[in-house]
Amino acid sequence: MTAVRPDHNFWQGKRVLLTGHTGFKGGWLTLWLSRLGAEVTCVSLPPNTSPNLFELARIQTSCHSHFCDIRDARAIAMLSAKARPEIVFHLAAQPLVRTSYQQPLETFSTNVMGSANILDALRGSDTTRVAVMITTDKVYRNNEWPWPYRENDTLGGHDPYSASKGAAELVIAAYRRSFFQNGVGLASVRAGNVIGGGDWAADRLIPDIIRALMAGQRPLIRSPHAIRPWQHVLEALGGYLMIAQRLVEGHDWAASAWNFGPAEADTQPVSWVADRLCALWGKDSGWDQPENPGPSLHEAGILKLDCAKARAILGWRPAFTLETALAQIAQWHGAVAQGTDARALSLAQLADYRKALAQALAGKGN
Repeated sequence: MTAVRPDHNFWQGKRVLLTGHTGFKGGWLTLWLSRLGAEVTCVSLPPNTSPNLFELARIQTSCHSHFCDIRDARAIAMLSAKARPEIVFHLAAQPLVRTSYQQPLETFSTNVMGSANILDALRGSDTTRVAVMITTDKVYRNNEWPWPYRENDTLGGHDPYSASKGAAELVIAAYRRSFFQNGVGLASVRAGNVIGGGDWAADRLIPDIIRALMAGQRPLIRSPHAIRPWQHVLEALGGYLMIAQRLVEGHDWAASAWNFGPAEADTQPVSWVADRLCALWGKDSGWDQPENPGPSLHEAGILKLDCAKARAILGWRPAFTLETALAQIAQWHGAVAQGTDARALSLAQLADYRKALAQALAGKGN
C-alpha cells in the first residue's frame, strides 16, 4: 500500500486532544502536531524531572495546556467535552519498569484506569472520530525467544508496568468491541524503545548516559547484554500520525493493534548503544557496570518487534538508522548544554526527520 505521510493539508485545523504532553514522547508529538497546523488541547500532570523538554522547548506555546490527573474521570470527561476533539492521542502513563516495582498500585491505576477514563470520556462524544492509544512493546508475554513478536502474539507482563500495559490493551479491545464498532476508530500502538533529545527520565538508558557524560563521569550500565528495539522517537510518532490519518479516511483495518520498531540491524544490545553514544560525545573511555547494582529486579533480556504489518499494510518504514538517531541525541543535548534554544533545535531536527521520512517512503531511504 502507498504510504500517506503526516501531511499539513490533512492536519490543518484538526482539533486534537493529547494526553501526556509534559513527557518526552508527548512533548515531541505536540510540537509536530502544532507544526502541522492542528489545534491541540493537552492534558497531563506537571513535568516530573528538571530539566525537562516541556519547559525547555516551551511546549505550552504549541497547545492549550491543562494539568490534570487522568485518574480523575470527571475532570477528564469535562476537559474532553470542552475540547470537542476530532482525534485523540493517549500517551499519559507511568512509563518506567523499575518505578512500577516501587509503585505498583499507582502504575496500575494510571495505566489501566487512566486509559479506561480516556475511552469512557469518548463514549458520548459527537465529534471524536479517532483515538490512538499508546501502549508499549512490553505488552507481550516475553518468552525470551530470539524472534520478534507480532501483534497477534499472547499478551502478558512479568513486572507491574508490562502487566498494566497488557491490561490496558484488553481495556482498549473491550471498548472497541463494545462501544466503538460504528463510532470512534480505535487503534493501539506498540513502539520499541524510543530515544531522542530531551529525555531526562530516571532509570532509562539514554538519559542515564547523557547525565553521566555531561557531568564528566563514566556511565554506569546496569544490563549491558539486554537487547532492545531502539528507534528515534519521531519514528514511532510518525506511525501514530499515519494511523490516525488512515482512520479518519475511513479505513476500518487501521482500528487494531500496531507494532512500530526499527529495522532488524537496529535491534542491538545496550552495550552497543552505550559504546556509540560515548564515542559521539567524544568520550572514548567507555562505561562501567555498577559494583552494587541494587535489588535484583526482573527485566527482559531480549525483546524484538515484528513490524511487517505496518510496513505491508500501512506503508510505514523507518527513516533514521540507529547511528543517525544517536547522532541526533548527541547533537541535541550537546547544543542545548551550550545554550542553544531547545525549541528551535527540536523544530530543526523535526524538519530533518520529515525530509528523511519523505525519502524513505519514496523508496530512497532505509
